[in-house]
Amino acid sequence: MKLRFTKMHGLGNDFVVIDAINQSVNLSSRLCRFIADRHFGIGCDEILLIERPQLEGTDFHYRIFNRDGSEVEACGNGARCFARFVKEMGLSDKAIIPVGTTAGKISLKQMDNGMIEVDMGKPILSPQGIPFLAPQQALTYPLDITDETLTICAVSMGNPHAVLMIPSADEAPVARLGPMIENHPRFPNRANVGFMQIDSREEIHLRVYERGAGETLACGSGACAAVVAGRLLGLLDEQVRVHLRGGDLVVKWHSEGRPVFMQGSAKSVYEGTIDL
Repeated sequence: MKLRFTKMHGLGNDFVVIDAINQSVNLSSRLCRFIADRHFGIGCDEILLIERPQLEGTDFHYRIFNRDGSEVEACGNGARCFARFVKEMGLSDKAIIPVGTTAGKISLKQMDNGMIEVDMGKPILSPQGIPFLAPQQALTYPLDITDETLTICAVSMGNPHAVLMIPSADEAPVARLGPMIENHPRFPNRANVGFMQIDSREEIHLRVYERGAGETLACGSGACAAVVAGRLLGLLDEQVRVHLRGGDLVVKWHSEGRPVFMQGSAKSVYEGTIDL
């Protein structure tokens, strides 16, 4: 099976994007791991599939596979690359593109400044909806990790996130705590883990250990989850610039029951064909 693909990135969070509308695609977990392998395959954090619409009122369907072969519900950086891809490939000429995902509908908008804005939908805060095992919804939760107890916020942006407040993003124990929290039994579907340093009410630094991928240079849904957590705790304003290792995102969220909007860049790197 030969597949045409495009290598893309959103702030260094890199993707192999595959058009599954104009070519036949049948990816197994093994093939996803091979494609994502940086030594023997193409190399990426995640694989994005563009499919024909499945939800009413959408133009496309969007599927996301981590480099470990697992399929996940949402990816904000990938959504921006998705929008750039369908424009560059002539699959859509709309200014606003409605897209279906396994987590529901999202909306992608090309901005006049070249950035792409994603309507990420309303954050899910109920433990059952995240999912996160807790007797009732709270602003923060204690989480026991070996011989220490952490304080986290739990948020879903279509995918589950744990957010920790830390004094220094540069010194955050991402490699140690990331996999422990990702696989904690209180997160039945595992979790993305954000380490947030608050600089001011309008600015944060963030590192994210992504479920099934490890630490990435940027995570769009993680940036949204961090801003939601900071807003709920009364620490952040409605619009926040999020500094990630790969670059900056702007996230806006008004209040509960309202959608989160994220703005950032997306770039194509090269096109190719791989023989699977």
